Amino acid sequence: MTTTTASLRQAAPTPSHRNGAALGIGLVVLVGVLAVVCVMSITLGTRGIGLGAIIDAFRDRDDSVDATVIRDLRVPRTLIGLVAGAALGLSGALLQGLTRNPLADPGILGINTGASAFIVTSIALFGLQQMTTYIWFAFLGAATAMVIVYGVASFGREGATPVKLALAGAAVSAGFYAITTGVVVTNVDALNQMRFWQVGALAGRYWPELERSAPFMVVGILVALTLGRSLNGLALGNDMAVALGQNVARTRAIVVVSVALLAGAATAACGPIVFVGLVVPHAARALCGPDYRWILPYSLVLSPIVLLTADVIGRLVLKPGELQVGVVLGVLGAPAFIALVRKRSLAQL
Repeated sequence: MTTTTASLRQAAPTPSHRNGAALGIGLVVLVGVLAVVCVMSITLGTRGIGLGAIIDAFRDRDDSVDATVIRDLRVPRTLIGLVAGAALGLSGALLQGLTRNPLADPGILGINTGASAFIVTSIALFGLQQMTTYIWFAFLGAATAMVIVYGVASFGREGATPVKLALAGAAVSAGFYAITTGVVVTNVDALNQMRFWQVGALAGRYWPELERSAPFMVVGILVALTLGRSLNGLALGNDMAVALGQNVARTRAIVVVSVALLAGAATAACGPIVFVGLVVPHAARALCGPDYRWILPYSLVLSPIVLLTADVIGRLVLKPGELQVGVVLGVLGAPAFIALVRKRSLAQL
């Protein structure tokens, strides 16, 4: 038994110190890229603002138009994109590690749709308007969708295979979307709110949205970053993970809670943004290999880079108008999704 366990541990991803140093340098470089993207997010838009005006806005606390735009519009928008992007990327990486499904994503598996459906339903039934109250329904909807998808896909001898998870996710997403549509058709307030969630966006997100949603996403991020070794064990299969001394049931429960926090809070703050959680973990895996101890931090940094870059593109392509980030990501993410499907045949999935 000891020999078998030792061999299993050797089978798990264990990069050398040299590779670890290189991956650490790569992560630092990505952090630098993220810093540049954040500066672009604050400076670029329908109204061009120079770096000097940005510094003056925080140093002098003047009431000029540029300073107001920076402090009250672009800074909270950038910070929400930073935190929500990290949350979406990590939730996708967690789902792909838990299900061993390369197509797992909060949007594709219906988790974002579940959160949106519960939010709209709570508005229609209880008249909730503040994020401090309906964010709990977002968590409940995200967790409910994930439990249903995983439960339905687990039926049968093969268990929750990637194909069954994708099909169950599509079915659950369609069901929640039908519920949402039925609610908004009969309720004007819910319809107005549905316009907010129908297309994910960072525009119109201010300090209150950041203050109410960020603490939940930060908790989810901190929990997610501790799961790298556990996900490495699950990648070897449930039996091998148990042989390594891992409590698989507890790991799954922690992942579910973390994904509910991350996807639920991000959806409550920005709407159902898709494709970030699908594409970014693959990009992270291409850069750092199969070790989830590196995939998670790489996804943490890459995701806000992708989200904020898409947001900046949306501001510039239709000046003086603006294209919402959810639309930009849909245009960019759909070809990436098709490429992933073509790369992996159903037999390989």
